[in-house]
Amino acid sequence: MRTFTFPVRWAFLSVLALWLAGCTDPYMPDVITSPPSYLVVDGFINSQGVTTIKLSRTYAVASKAAVPVETRATVYIEDEAGTRQLLTESSVKGTYASVAHTLNTARKYRLHINTLAGREYVSDYVPVKTTPPIDSLPWRTDNNGLSIYVNAHDATNATQYYRWEYVETWEINPIYRPSVEYVNNRMRDIVVPYPSICWGNAASTIIQIDKTTALTQDIVSDFRLRLLPINSDLLNSQYSILVQQYALTREEYAYWELLRKNTESIGSLFDPQPAQLTGNVHCISSPDEITLGFIGAHSLSQRRIFIRRQDLPANWRPRTGYESCMPPDSVFIDRPAPPPPNPAFILQGAFAGGAFLPIEELYSQRGVLIGYTAKSKDCIDCRTRGTSVKPSFWP
Repeated sequence: MRTFTFPVRWAFLSVLALWLAGCTDPYMPDVITSPPSYLVVDGFINSQGVTTIKLSRTYAVASKAAVPVETRATVYIEDEAGTRQLLTESSVKGTYASVAHTLNTARKYRLHINTLAGREYVSDYVPVKTTPPIDSLPWRTDNNGLSIYVNAHDATNATQYYRWEYVETWEINPIYRPSVEYVNNRMRDIVVPYPSICWGNAASTIIQIDKTTALTQDIVSDFRLRLLPINSDLLNSQYSILVQQYALTREEYAYWELLRKNTESIGSLFDPQPAQLTGNVHCISSPDEITLGFIGAHSLSQRRIFIRRQDLPANWRPRTGYESCMPPDSVFIDRPAPPPPNPAFILQGAFAGGAFLPIEELYSQRGVLIGYTAKSKDCIDCRTRGTSVKPSFWP
């Protein structure tokens, strides 16, 4: 166990870190530190459900501020005949949503945006594509880990261009069950226990697309979506993945393919160099202004599977995610020596602010209370890593 004496003894290391940081001056070109603020349009026109569009602005790479969002805009879907459907801004600033609707597949649609600053943007009119259902989400294990695949087909050969996203959910089981807590400068038996289980959640961050134009049939067979290593903590108890499938036009597929190459294929002088990314959204009030995003119109197909720890090979040893939290630390009542007249002062130094939490009492071999085992909040309260509210879809 490590021994902690509070206040924490890191003064020298802090000074050293600041001195080392002062040895170099980072260089950030003006184009990076003060880039133009371009509108970013994220989403698609959902032909069979709710359309959700997110509007934000480009910002400096070095910026530590939150992503700037475009609020109080007027956003609506319109068809070639001029029929409009309004999207309203939700409680999440910069996010606009429609009511559930079913669009006419015989018409073309576009997105129309008027910002509060008076800028007007439109996307190109696009045809409506119907996304076929996901046939299956098989998974297999080997020495590399757990691979999850997607199978789909379109008997009419009308899809040909596919894109997938996914959302993962997994159980989090903390390793500590505190029996004491520090409240109002004193220790007591814990009143409300910390959650014994939480659920983590993460969305895919890579672009996954495929096309069947070179095949005689419009069939996607065993396209790998996810590879989880053998020791992944996501597999420690129970894991779920929700896969979302979209049918794209050829132009929308080309946009996503270029975006994928720009974000994933650059690492050396021999990799493809970044190309200018042009979508189908334009600023009609200022035609020279760059706008980022591609708005397609299609339906959404989705499917979920669950994988339990007992379904995996018996010799697999998934991590808990709490390996760095062991063993627990110790906070002693009678340190530093000589002890101060008020032992609670030491505990207050250790547990003030709640970043460091007690676990249980620590006794000497003679049965005398000498302190408490403790660890950081992230090691004890699983809500720092997820939510304690059980998802509605969880078994």
